[in-house]
Amino acid sequence: MLLIAILIWCGNLEYRKLALSDEGRYSEIPRYMAQSGDWITPRLNGIKYFEKPPLQYWATAAAYNVFGEHHWTARLWPALTGFLGILVIFHAGSRLYGRTAGLYAALVLGSSLLYTLMAHILTLDMGLTFFLTLALAGLLLALDPRADAKANRLWMHVAWTGCALAVLSKGLIGVVLPVAVLVLYMLVKRDFALARRLHPISGGLLFLAIGAPWFIAVSLANPEFPQFFFIHEHLQRYTTTIHQRYQPWYYFIPILLIGIMPWLATLFDALIGAFRRNRSGGFDPTLFLLLWTGFIFAFFSLSGSKLPSYILPIFPALALIIAVRLTTISGRALAWQLAPVAILALAGLIAVPYTARLASASIPVGLYQNQMPWLYAAAGTLLAGSMVAMVCGWRGQVRRAVVVCAFTGLATAQLVLTSEDGLAPAHSTYHLVQKLQPYLKPGVPFYSVGSYEQTLPFYLKRTVTLVDYQDEMAFGLKHEPQLWVPDLATFERRWRGHDYALAVMGPEMYKQLQQAQLPMQLVARDTERVFVRTPSLQNQGGKP
Repeated sequence: MLLIAILIWCGNLEYRKLALSDEGRYSEIPRYMAQSGDWITPRLNGIKYFEKPPLQYWATAAAYNVFGEHHWTARLWPALTGFLGILVIFHAGSRLYGRTAGLYAALVLGSSLLYTLMAHILTLDMGLTFFLTLALAGLLLALDPRADAKANRLWMHVAWTGCALAVLSKGLIGVVLPVAVLVLYMLVKRDFALARRLHPISGGLLFLAIGAPWFIAVSLANPEFPQFFFIHEHLQRYTTTIHQRYQPWYYFIPILLIGIMPWLATLFDALIGAFRRNRSGGFDPTLFLLLWTGFIFAFFSLSGSKLPSYILPIFPALALIIAVRLTTISGRALAWQLAPVAILALAGLIAVPYTARLASASIPVGLYQNQMPWLYAAAGTLLAGSMVAMVCGWRGQVRRAVVVCAFTGLATAQLVLTSEDGLAPAHSTYHLVQKLQPYLKPGVPFYSVGSYEQTLPFYLKRTVTLVDYQDEMAFGLKHEPQLWVPDLATFERRWRGHDYALAVMGPEMYKQLQQAQLPMQLVARDTERVFVRTPSLQNQGGKP
């Protein structure tokens, strides 16, 4: 099962083109880091970028240096940490609740829709989730009443290490969440003596030894870093809508309900059982899991900035809670809980042809038609797998039903994710850069006018000069204004002075510059992007 899971898990890492903002951003920052050799100051498109710490950038840049710059090396860190998180939960579940519960927890986590998707999309959230999972497992195993002094010390230091690496993955949230849940647990249980088992001195020193050096180094190299990172990116991000990601308080409810598929019905059953469970006098791991889930869910629900992946750290805890229930569930009860999954799959099969109605000027109908075969395969896999799992459950074969359902969920998620590559011409610059290759020359000026395509520098293997556009790079450009062109008038003067230059812009900007009679020659375009060059390319010996 492990080998098959690895094959399915890794099967599409290279196939899909890098898409949209996150995958472009988090592939380009380590690309520039590996190219420049500066491992202290992260830069996006060559511009200082302090929104996140560097651990994933380091890992990805190292992968580039060893294996080359590919789609799979760009996505290696989230895929690897996602899979390691499954193994950590298997070990923790086995130690706390028995081997069967550990296996079920791994199967549930590895097949949950949101967890699987985020392990294969290039963002920082899976790395954060893995190290928080490591901290969670360390706490659970260290505080287990069966743990002797040696085991307690070992696992607490694992927890402190997980917190430090979580901070290096995405900021202070990596230590705030575990500490807050610990305090909440001690308040609920009125067990303040638990603090003596946390090894705060040695653990705190270990935390600082791992987490502090980069923060000190980057602050010395960039005095502007502390105010931006700690105030703007933490306090203001959480308490205000400065990043324009405000969503209502209930935003994460549907994300959770969809993201836990195909285990939704079992989740409710498991939560009811966990709340009704008799509380022991000692450390209660199930209560800790409930508080971990509830606090993190509430914490992000109250935030002024919300994205679907923010609640990802609750999924390992939910997997353990569900697994405990699966060890006692009857086959027929599980079969009934999987029935909604089969109904949803059937509805998906019927709905696939209607995806073409989502077509727009930016995403033509032909791209949705390219996506449809993968969606049919996903819905068909989910329908067939869920029905087989139901039959197994009905016959009392619970273990077989869980395994079939888990692999069905994993395969379905991968097929859905792979289908997105059908939309790649709208979401990625890969295809246009292939057309642009004959026009690229070493050192040629390349402008990005009025916009910034996040995937472009990765595929060009170079940076571009921003024109009349700042967005998330505003802070870096404030401190390095020489790296951009602040207005169109300056750009036009520069453009007219070049013997040969390239530029990318949106269709509206292209029309605007045409009306201003700026000399340009079209190189390639799609519904979202237009590539142009100065009209003197033939005189420079380039391709006409």
